[in-house]
Amino acid sequence: MSKALVKTDFHFPGQQSVYNGKVRDVYNIRGRELVMVATDRISAFDVILPEGIPYKGQVLNQIAAKFLDATSDICPNWKLATPDPMVTAGILCKGFPLEMIVRGYLCGSAWRAYKSGVREICGVKLPDGMRENENFPTPIITPTTKAEYGEHDADISKAEILSRGFATPEEYATLEQYTLALFQRGTEIAARRGLILVDTKYEFGKDADGRIVLMDEIHTPDSSRYFYSEGYEEKFAKGEPQRQLSKEFVREWLMDNGFQGKEGQHVPEMTPAIVESISNRYIELYEHITGEPFVKYETDDVAARIERNVNAYLQK
Repeated sequence: MSKALVKTDFHFPGQQSVYNGKVRDVYNIRGRELVMVATDRISAFDVILPEGIPYKGQVLNQIAAKFLDATSDICPNWKLATPDPMVTAGILCKGFPLEMIVRGYLCGSAWRAYKSGVREICGVKLPDGMRENENFPTPIITPTTKAEYGEHDADISKAEILSRGFATPEEYATLEQYTLALFQRGTEIAARRGLILVDTKYEFGKDADGRIVLMDEIHTPDSSRYFYSEGYEEKFAKGEPQRQLSKEFVREWLMDNGFQGKEGQHVPEMTPAIVESISNRYIELYEHITGEPFVKYETDDVAARIERNVNAYLQK
């Protein structure tokens, strides 16, 4: 089986620091630019799972790069270049401590909360009588705090965001505007590929000039959930699970095996067959959402390839 990149330890020219996130390692270059490496680590329930997923980093990075380019007319974004299939280089921004989650359908964690009787999420009131996987009349924004490493994201309302000074009213209005416009564009692109963009998250920051800029990934299977359009209505009418492309299937496998990230629980064994099936699902989403065949780059020494490509980019 192909090798997965789960750890990096680069020393790039001009490197000032490195931040290791759940799945990305971010290198600060001269305090002006970031080199973001999408590793093959995978997380669920805010826990990094013990096995890496071959090609996952390449899938995430290449999908994000394509969508950053496809939405640059909606709002500015951080991307400058993709020097390697698993790397994006971009401008350094000061991030808002928020994840702007936008939902077009009631499913996942929102459905689990709704099923337990919750009728308000992040200050957004939900009507009675909704069913799992039902679409909202208009998409709703349910932000979370941006957790530090090892901590859990927490739901937060617009009122709390403003009262805690995470954004000014003007800034938050822009974040909402960008979030809904990006989701609309993502929905249109997905529809052309026979997919439904169900929900996703966006992260924003401010660049050196104070502009609000879209950061990080966009419309990847780690940050988004997709249903197949074909069969959606029939499955919804029958109350059957939707056929989907997202990381939710990983969460469901973990829950079926008694793990939800709670204290005292242990991650079930990730056999080679499980790892390969997850890898194949990521590749499947790439090909569906881009309409292009996935090209597997060599994985014999991924770290050496990345170092070579990034060094060549930085020396230009």
